[in-house]
Amino acid sequence: MSIVYFIFQQTMLFTIPLMIVALGGMFSERSGVVNIALEGIMIMGAFVSILFLNLTGGKMSGQLQLLIAIVISMVTGGIFSLTHAYAAINMKADQTISGTALNMFAPAFAIFVARVIQGVQQIQFNNTFRIESVPVLGKIPVIGPLLFQNTYITTYVGIGILLLSTLVLYKTRFGLRLRACGEHPQAADAAGINVYRMQYAGVIISGALGGLGGLVFVVPTSTNFNADVAGYGFLAIAVLIFGQWRPMKILGASLFFGLMKTIAAAYSGIPFLAGLGIPSYLYKMIPYIATMVVLMFTSKNSQAPRASGIPYDKGQR
Repeated sequence: MSIVYFIFQQTMLFTIPLMIVALGGMFSERSGVVNIALEGIMIMGAFVSILFLNLTGGKMSGQLQLLIAIVISMVTGGIFSLTHAYAAINMKADQTISGTALNMFAPAFAIFVARVIQGVQQIQFNNTFRIESVPVLGKIPVIGPLLFQNTYITTYVGIGILLLSTLVLYKTRFGLRLRACGEHPQAADAAGINVYRMQYAGVIISGALGGLGGLVFVVPTSTNFNADVAGYGFLAIAVLIFGQWRPMKILGASLFFGLMKTIAAAYSGIPFLAGLGIPSYLYKMIPYIATMVVLMFTSKNSQAPRASGIPYDKGQR
């Protein structure tokens, strides 16, 4: 059972950031704006929040420090996404080019600022955030070791975001208006909905969740940040497509890709895989090979929001 617990816990560490970022992409595309800048937004959110952890290390309790870093990452991601929102919504720019530009800008900016502040591009931080066991809940048979031991508070934040996203998208007036803007913005405008405002809201939410995803990816897996999130922003886009732009399907897709990532990163801790003698670089290729295979079989049946990626022109009918 210890191997099962290990695999599940490692899978959750990779699943949660993927799910959070993919949910962010969902809000943006549901509003009608494609956001492929998720990789760059993750880097910016992680950079500013990890820099905060570096500068405040030892000055406050671990969990309080992490909670403040979570807020900082979301604010940073939301602000950074405004550049994409302005280009895509106001300037009617090509959304792919705009997103690509931000993906190229973010790591360069993070490296430059890190070198200016501390002389090196790697930002170190003390990882004091792991929860050995949640009181009471950690002692529950089976469930306790799976969900409430050797975990991070970010796991529960991610689950909360999943539930909240489902509620907001399908049970609120805001969610209905957002979906209407992504399917037929002209009809939404005729019904009195401010399409531009809803698109801005979708992109900003996407940025906030993307920034948070960057922090959630770095904290459990490292003690330093090097302006890189290992392509997770692009992998999250694949999760979004595989998940059909629906929260619960995105959860399933995230679990699948999280398991693939676990095999790639922690195969040496799984006796069966470690004993096969397969070169490590082949294991590292697994998540990306799985991405291509899954998209080959699912992309034909994928139904993105109809107006996603099409700049909205108020005068067009």
